Amino acid sequence: MAFHELVENQRKYFNTGETKKIEVRRQHLNTLRKALEENRDKFCEAVYNDHRRAKELTSSIEIDGSLAELDYFLANFEKWSEPVPVERTPVLSQDDVPMLVKDPVGVVLVIGPWNYPVVLVMAPLMAALAAGNTVVIKPSEVSANTSKVFENVMGKYFDKKVVAVVQGGVGETTELLKEHFNHILYTGAPFVGKIVMTAAAKHLTPVTLELGGKCPVVVADDADLEFAAKKVVQTKWVNCGQTCIAPDYAIVSPKVKSKFIDEVRKAIHEIFTDNVKASPMYSRMINERHFDRVKGILDRSKALPLIKTGELDRNDIFIPPLVVDVRADDAFMEDEIFGPVLPVLTTENLDETVKHISGGENPLAVYVFTNSKDVMKKIWSETHSGAVLGNDIMSHVSVMTLPFGGVGHSGMGRYRGKFGFDTFTHEKAVLLRNVKN
Repeated sequence: MAFHELVENQRKYFNTGETKKIEVRRQHLNTLRKALEENRDKFCEAVYNDHRRAKELTSSIEIDGSLAELDYFLANFEKWSEPVPVERTPVLSQDDVPMLVKDPVGVVLVIGPWNYPVVLVMAPLMAALAAGNTVVIKPSEVSANTSKVFENVMGKYFDKKVVAVVQGGVGETTELLKEHFNHILYTGAPFVGKIVMTAAAKHLTPVTLELGGKCPVVVADDADLEFAAKKVVQTKWVNCGQTCIAPDYAIVSPKVKSKFIDEVRKAIHEIFTDNVKASPMYSRMINERHFDRVKGILDRSKALPLIKTGELDRNDIFIPPLVVDVRADDAFMEDEIFGPVLPVLTTENLDETVKHISGGENPLAVYVFTNSKDVMKKIWSETHSGAVLGNDIMSHVSVMTLPFGGVGHSGMGRYRGKFGFDTFTHEKAVLLRNVKN
């Protein structure tokens, strides 16, 4: 089916008003839940074939995570859909009724990434459906196995006028972006985000961009170093470092640097054993191109190795966990690494740390390990990022009452829970005057 025909068929269905009905939205969410539950194994197998990621990890992170958010939507979306009375101002009479009425925006395009190819499509998809929209999904061609499962599963459970999956690479995506959508959500790299935003501007289509950036982990002198190291290892090397909110680099002082490195070394051994390559818990780079990209940074870098757990193997697209000692001008500090290398930057004090973070592009998250409320407050008040976490990493994405999104170079807009519902909803200003019944 031609893209134009596909989009216009969805718009035609949307214009019938059917998707505005609460019972229809609930049916769509329940259908999505059924599709996930009944095809858990297919999705986990596909992600394993794309990433060599352990199936139990995908089941927990991507499937269970999606089901939990679906349940949250099912419990709350009807309440969120109700008109909201607003405060009267002096220009209004006692009989005037001002309120916000929630309207779905229309036909939504979700362009998914390859690194978490299930949950990062499911999360915006359920939000858009809960808000009463139709959705076109463009999964990443890089995670080809998962993309095919998406097409088969969605085609089985949904009519294309409600949810449709479009396959293809750069050429097909370029053609798809020529169509008129009412909202576009893209997850991926900043340079592609600019292309998406440029295409959207031709139709004055609003966009939500979920990008990335160099998310720092600040390890203060008073931190529990063993705990901090374990959290870093658990999150940096899941999915072989290919996580947009993974810690990109660590910042420590000379006082705790050696001890922190020792604890990281121990944590790597505990989680992945001495033979990381044989560990079922260690994934691979998505393809040779991304292997070469990370190796290219390694070749340009002047960083000194602190921890090396194996040799690179292009045939197996395997890059082991690496920890390197860097200066601020090193190749590893230029852009988001999106791979299994952890640079460690040394700063003399907290002011220098804040200056470094603030001097670069805004990250998607800043992580801080400290027992001091003053240190924590200085970080969240003097740096700019999508999120700040104290004594944990990445857990904010599982809190449905918090938004997920970046700022500046790390993205624009937000979703998850009600924030996702609001993203795909137009709040219409309504004023009723002299309405008696």
